[in-house]
Amino acid sequence: MIEGVRIAVVVPAFNEQRLIGATLRSIPPYVDRVWLIDDASTDETIRASLAVGDPRVSIVSHPTNLGVGAALSTGYLRFLAEEPEGTPALCAVMAGDGQMDPEELETVLAPLLRGQADYVKGNRLNHPSVGSLMPRHRRFGSIFLSAVTRLATGYSHVSDSQCGFTAATRDILGRLDVRSLYPRYGYPNDLLFRLSRLGARVVDVPVRPIYASEVSRLNPWRVGPRILWILLRARFGSASVRPAEATPLPPLARSFRAQG
Repeated sequence: MIEGVRIAVVVPAFNEQRLIGATLRSIPPYVDRVWLIDDASTDETIRASLAVGDPRVSIVSHPTNLGVGAALSTGYLRFLAEEPEGTPALCAVMAGDGQMDPEELETVLAPLLRGQADYVKGNRLNHPSVGSLMPRHRRFGSIFLSAVTRLATGYSHVSDSQCGFTAATRDILGRLDVRSLYPRYGYPNDLLFRLSRLGARVVDVPVRPIYASEVSRLNPWRVGPRILWILLRARFGSASVRPAEATPLPPLARSFRAQG
Protein backbone atom coordinates (compact mmCIF):
# COMPACT_ATOMS: atom_id res chain seq x y z
CA MET A 1 0.00 0.00 0.00
CA ILE A 2 1.18 3.51 -0.83
CA GLU A 3 -0.47 6.58 0.67
CA GLY A 4 -3.55 4.54 1.58
CA VAL A 5 -3.89 3.11 -1.95
CA ARG A 6 -3.83 -0.65 -2.41
CA ILE A 7 -1.38 -1.89 -5.05
CA ALA A 8 -1.82 -5.10 -7.05
CA VAL A 9 0.46 -6.60 -9.67
CA VAL A 10 -0.58 -8.97 -12.46
CA VAL A 11 2.21 -11.27 -13.66
CA PRO A 12 1.42 -13.10 -16.93
CA ALA A 13 3.64 -16.15 -17.37
CA PHE A 14 4.11 -18.93 -19.89
CA ASN A 15 6.94 -21.45 -19.44
CA GLU A 16 8.97 -19.17 -17.17
CA GLN A 17 10.31 -21.71 -14.69
CA ARG A 18 13.86 -20.25 -14.87
CA LEU A 19 12.92 -16.64 -14.18
CA ILE A 20 9.57 -16.60 -12.38
CA GLY A 21 11.02 -17.18 -8.92
CA ALA A 22 13.38 -14.23 -9.17
CA THR A 23 10.59 -12.09 -10.65
CA LEU A 24 8.20 -12.80 -7.77
CA ARG A 25 10.88 -12.34 -5.11
CA SER A 26 11.72 -8.93 -6.60
CA ILE A 27 8.22 -7.47 -6.28
CA PRO A 28 8.44 -4.61 -3.73
CA PRO A 29 6.99 -5.05 -0.23
CA TYR A 30 4.49 -2.20 -0.67
CA VAL A 31 2.58 -4.35 -3.19
CA ASP A 32 -0.47 -5.84 -1.45
CA ARG A 33 -1.53 -8.49 -3.96
CA VAL A 34 0.09 -10.44 -6.79
CA TRP A 35 -1.95 -12.30 -9.37
CA LEU A 36 0.26 -14.76 -11.27
CA ILE A 37 -1.61 -15.91 -14.38
CA ASP A 38 -0.08 -19.11 -15.71
CA ASP A 39 -1.08 -19.44 -19.37
CA ALA A 40 -1.05 -23.26 -19.48
CA SER A 41 2.70 -23.64 -19.02
CA THR A 42 4.13 -27.05 -19.82
CA ASP A 43 7.19 -26.63 -17.59
CA GLU A 44 7.54 -26.11 -13.82
CA THR A 45 6.36 -22.49 -13.72
CA ILE A 46 3.70 -23.21 -11.08
CA ARG A 47 6.04 -25.26 -8.88
CA ALA A 48 8.72 -22.56 -9.05
CA SER A 49 6.13 -19.90 -8.17
CA LEU A 50 4.80 -21.83 -5.17
CA ALA A 51 8.35 -22.39 -3.97
CA VAL A 52 8.73 -18.63 -3.43
CA GLY A 53 6.25 -18.95 -0.56
CA ASP A 54 4.93 -15.39 -0.80
CA PRO A 55 1.44 -15.21 0.75
CA ARG A 56 0.61 -12.22 -1.45
CA VAL A 57 0.76 -14.44 -4.54
CA SER A 58 -2.31 -16.16 -5.94
CA ILE A 59 -1.75 -18.38 -8.98
CA VAL A 60 -4.44 -18.82 -11.59
CA SER A 61 -3.81 -21.38 -14.32
CA HIS A 62 -5.50 -21.35 -17.73
CA PRO A 63 -6.49 -24.84 -18.91
CA THR A 64 -5.23 -24.03 -22.42
CA ASN A 65 -2.82 -21.45 -23.78
CA LEU A 66 -4.83 -18.32 -24.62
CA GLY A 67 -2.15 -15.65 -25.05
CA VAL A 68 -0.66 -12.84 -23.00
CA GLY A 69 -3.62 -10.51 -23.61
CA ALA A 70 -6.01 -13.16 -22.28
CA ALA A 71 -3.74 -13.64 -19.26
CA LEU A 72 -4.03 -9.93 -18.54
CA SER A 73 -7.81 -10.14 -18.93
CA THR A 74 -7.88 -12.86 -16.28
CA GLY A 75 -5.64 -10.86 -13.96
CA TYR A 76 -7.64 -7.67 -14.40
CA LEU A 77 -10.90 -9.52 -13.76
CA ARG A 78 -9.51 -10.98 -10.53
CA PHE A 79 -8.30 -7.53 -9.47
CA LEU A 80 -11.70 -5.95 -10.22
CA ALA A 81 -13.52 -8.70 -8.32
CA GLU A 82 -11.32 -8.24 -5.26
CA GLU A 83 -11.35 -4.42 -5.23
CA PRO A 84 -14.93 -3.07 -5.06
CA GLU A 85 -15.92 -0.12 -7.22
CA GLY A 86 -14.76 3.12 -5.64
CA THR A 87 -11.84 1.48 -3.84
CA PRO A 88 -8.57 3.43 -4.09
CA ALA A 89 -6.55 0.72 -5.81
CA LEU A 90 -4.07 0.48 -8.67
CA CYS A 91 -3.11 -2.51 -10.80
CA ALA A 92 0.31 -2.82 -12.45
CA VAL A 93 1.62 -5.41 -14.91
CA MET A 94 5.07 -6.98 -14.64
CA ALA A 95 6.06 -9.80 -16.98
CA GLY A 96 7.19 -13.13 -15.60
CA ASP A 97 10.49 -13.05 -17.50
CA GLY A 98 12.19 -10.36 -15.43
CA GLN A 99 12.18 -7.72 -18.18
CA MET A 100 10.82 -5.04 -15.84
CA ASP A 101 12.91 -3.40 -13.13
CA PRO A 102 10.97 -3.63 -9.84
CA GLU A 103 12.78 -0.52 -8.58
CA GLU A 104 10.98 1.43 -11.31
CA LEU A 105 7.50 0.26 -10.32
CA GLU A 106 6.98 3.24 -8.01
CA THR A 107 7.94 5.55 -10.89
CA VAL A 108 5.27 3.92 -13.06
CA LEU A 109 2.70 4.26 -10.29
CA ALA A 110 3.55 7.88 -9.44
CA PRO A 111 1.34 9.68 -12.04
CA LEU A 112 -1.64 7.60 -10.88
CA LEU A 113 -0.99 8.34 -7.22
CA ARG A 114 -0.79 12.05 -8.03
CA GLY A 115 -4.10 11.90 -9.88
CA GLN A 116 -2.45 12.92 -13.16
CA ALA A 117 -3.28 9.80 -15.19
CA ASP A 118 -5.69 6.90 -15.57
CA TYR A 119 -3.17 4.62 -17.28
CA VAL A 120 0.63 4.75 -17.25
CA LYS A 121 2.98 2.83 -19.50
CA GLY A 122 6.71 2.46 -19.58
CA ASN A 123 8.67 3.98 -22.42
CA ARG A 124 11.97 2.25 -23.10
CA LEU A 125 12.62 4.40 -26.17
CA ASN A 126 13.01 7.50 -23.99
CA HIS A 127 15.51 5.89 -21.64
CA PRO A 128 19.05 7.29 -22.07
CA SER A 129 20.51 3.78 -22.38
CA VAL A 130 18.10 2.50 -25.04
CA GLY A 131 20.77 2.51 -27.76
CA SER A 132 23.01 0.13 -25.87
CA LEU A 133 20.42 -1.96 -24.02
CA MET A 134 17.60 -2.54 -26.52
CA PRO A 135 18.31 -4.74 -29.58
CA ARG A 136 18.18 -2.71 -32.78
CA HIS A 137 15.46 -4.77 -34.47
CA ARG A 138 13.19 -4.44 -31.42
CA ARG A 139 13.86 -0.74 -31.19
CA PHE A 140 13.03 -0.09 -34.84
CA GLY A 141 9.96 -2.32 -34.64
CA SER A 142 8.71 -0.48 -31.56
CA ILE A 143 9.26 2.90 -33.22
CA PHE A 144 7.24 1.86 -36.28
CA LEU A 145 4.37 0.29 -34.33
CA SER A 146 4.27 3.27 -31.98
CA ALA A 147 3.87 5.65 -34.92
CA VAL A 148 0.95 3.63 -36.29
CA THR A 149 -0.61 3.38 -32.83
CA ARG A 150 -0.42 7.15 -32.37
CA LEU A 151 -2.30 7.66 -35.63
CA ALA A 152 -5.00 5.16 -34.67
CA THR A 153 -5.51 6.32 -31.08
CA GLY A 154 -4.83 10.05 -31.26
CA TYR A 155 -2.35 9.76 -28.38
CA SER A 156 0.30 11.82 -30.13
CA HIS A 157 2.56 11.85 -27.07
CA VAL A 158 2.65 8.09 -26.57
CA SER A 159 5.70 6.11 -27.66
CA ASP A 160 6.92 2.51 -27.24
CA SER A 161 3.40 1.16 -27.61
CA GLN A 162 4.58 -2.44 -27.12
CA CYS A 163 6.02 -1.91 -23.63
CA GLY A 164 4.12 -4.11 -21.19
CA PHE A 165 5.26 -2.36 -18.00
CA THR A 166 2.00 -0.58 -17.18
CA ALA A 167 -0.31 0.48 -14.36
CA ALA A 168 -3.95 1.57 -14.24
CA THR A 169 -6.54 2.81 -11.80
CA ARG A 170 -9.35 0.60 -10.62
CA ASP A 171 -11.79 3.13 -12.08
CA ILE A 172 -10.49 3.00 -15.65
CA LEU A 173 -10.21 -0.79 -15.67
CA GLY A 174 -13.78 -1.00 -14.43
CA ARG A 175 -14.92 1.08 -17.40
CA LEU A 176 -13.12 -1.12 -19.92
CA ASP A 177 -14.45 -4.38 -21.34
CA VAL A 178 -11.31 -6.18 -20.22
CA ARG A 179 -12.80 -9.59 -21.01
CA SER A 180 -12.71 -8.84 -24.74
CA LEU A 181 -9.15 -7.49 -24.77
CA TYR A 182 -7.21 -8.82 -27.77
CA PRO A 183 -5.84 -12.12 -26.43
CA ARG A 184 -2.34 -12.21 -27.89
CA TYR A 185 0.61 -9.92 -28.59
CA GLY A 186 -1.49 -7.15 -30.11
CA TYR A 187 -3.15 -6.43 -26.77
CA PRO A 188 -1.21 -3.19 -25.92
CA ASN A 189 -2.38 -1.54 -29.15
CA ASP A 190 -5.96 -2.72 -28.71
CA LEU A 191 -5.94 -1.51 -25.11
CA LEU A 192 -4.59 1.93 -26.02
CA PHE A 193 -7.31 2.31 -28.64
CA ARG A 194 -10.00 1.37 -26.12
CA LEU A 195 -8.58 3.86 -23.63
CA SER A 196 -8.66 6.58 -26.28
CA ARG A 197 -12.37 5.95 -26.85
CA LEU A 198 -12.96 6.51 -23.14
CA GLY A 199 -10.94 9.72 -23.13
CA ALA A 200 -8.53 8.19 -20.62
CA ARG A 201 -5.45 10.13 -19.59
CA VAL A 202 -2.43 8.08 -20.69
CA VAL A 203 1.06 8.99 -19.50
CA ASP A 204 4.46 7.63 -20.55
CA VAL A 205 7.36 7.32 -18.12
CA PRO A 206 10.91 6.30 -19.13
CA VAL A 207 11.90 2.79 -18.01
CA ARG A 208 15.11 0.85 -18.48
CA PRO A 209 15.14 -1.77 -21.25
CA ILE A 210 16.11 -5.16 -19.81
CA TYR A 211 17.20 -8.03 -22.03
CA ALA A 212 19.05 -10.74 -20.18
CA SER A 213 18.74 -14.51 -20.54
CA GLU A 214 15.05 -14.63 -21.53
CA VAL A 215 14.11 -16.03 -24.93
CA SER A 216 11.72 -13.89 -26.96
CA ARG A 217 8.73 -15.69 -28.47
CA LEU A 218 7.80 -12.62 -30.48
CA ASN A 219 8.09 -13.03 -34.25
CA PRO A 220 7.90 -9.48 -35.66
CA TRP A 221 7.12 -10.71 -39.19
CA ARG A 222 4.02 -12.50 -37.91
CA VAL A 223 2.95 -10.14 -35.14
CA GLY A 224 3.54 -6.86 -37.03
CA PRO A 225 0.81 -7.42 -39.65
CA ARG A 226 -1.57 -8.61 -36.93
CA ILE A 227 -1.07 -5.41 -34.94
CA LEU A 228 -1.59 -3.30 -38.06
CA TRP A 229 -4.84 -5.17 -38.71
CA ILE A 230 -6.00 -4.57 -35.12
CA LEU A 231 -5.35 -0.84 -35.40
CA LEU A 232 -6.88 -0.47 -38.86
CA ARG A 233 -9.99 -2.31 -37.77
CA ALA A 234 -10.17 -0.20 -34.63
CA ARG A 235 -9.63 3.08 -36.46
CA PHE A 236 -11.98 2.50 -39.38
CA GLY A 237 -14.26 -0.22 -38.09
CA SER A 238 -16.34 -0.64 -34.98
CA ALA A 239 -15.46 1.06 -31.72
CA SER A 240 -15.06 -2.23 -29.92
CA VAL A 241 -12.37 -4.48 -31.39
CA ARG A 242 -13.30 -8.04 -30.68
CA PRO A 243 -11.73 -10.53 -33.11
CA ALA A 244 -13.12 -14.02 -33.35
CA GLU A 245 -10.42 -15.55 -31.15
CA ALA A 246 -11.21 -13.17 -28.26
CA THR A 247 -13.89 -15.52 -26.95
CA PRO A 248 -15.10 -15.46 -23.34
CA LEU A 249 -12.53 -16.91 -20.99
CA PRO A 250 -13.13 -20.60 -20.21
CA PRO A 251 -13.56 -21.82 -16.64
CA LEU A 252 -10.24 -21.69 -14.80
CA ALA A 253 -8.91 -25.16 -14.23
CA ARG A 254 -6.76 -24.48 -11.18
CA SER A 255 -6.23 -21.73 -8.66
CA PHE A 256 -3.50 -21.70 -6.01
CA ARG A 257 -2.48 -19.48 -3.12
CA ALA A 258 1.13 -19.50 -1.99
CA GLN A 259 1.61 -19.98 1.73
CA GLY A 260 4.25 -18.05 3.65
